[in-house]
Amino acid sequence: MFYTQTLRLLVIISVLTVFGLTLSSTAVAHQHNNKHASVQQTLEQFLYGASIGSAEIHNQFWAEELVYTSSSGTRFGKAELMQGMQGSSPIAPEQVNTWYGAEQVQIRFVNDLALLSFTLTAGDGEQINSRFYNSGVLIFRDQRWQVLNWHATVKTD
Repeated sequence: MFYTQTLRLLVIISVLTVFGLTLSSTAVAHQHNNKHASVQQTLEQFLYGASIGSAEIHNQFWAEELVYTSSSGTRFGKAELMQGMQGSSPIAPEQVNTWYGAEQVQIRFVNDLALLSFTLTAGDGEQINSRFYNSGVLIFRDQRWQVLNWHATVKTD
């Protein structure tokens, strides 16, 4: 009798352990999908904001300690980047000449950082005129993803 009760107890514990592990792995996968979607949404909002020239969206996207390496080979921080936005106001979508988009987006996570790589597209909405390889390191803080490091390179065909 003792043996039967012990065996039942072990079976119940095993089933509960497997159930708990299943729930835990499902929760981790859900959390990963949410993080992935959150970074993707941040990128899309930024590209829209960059297209309309929104200083507010730029300010939210770039972290204070940003290191930006441009495709022209210059390196600068957020302060210099934001100086170029001073005095500008966003333009109406129908007045946008260059729309920015993203192709081949890859998002990976290392601890609390998101590693973002994609091909930036620039065009008039009908045709893509140029492509750049872009990569960035983002951190989640103050309830948003912000870029700590960014690198842009002209894509050659």
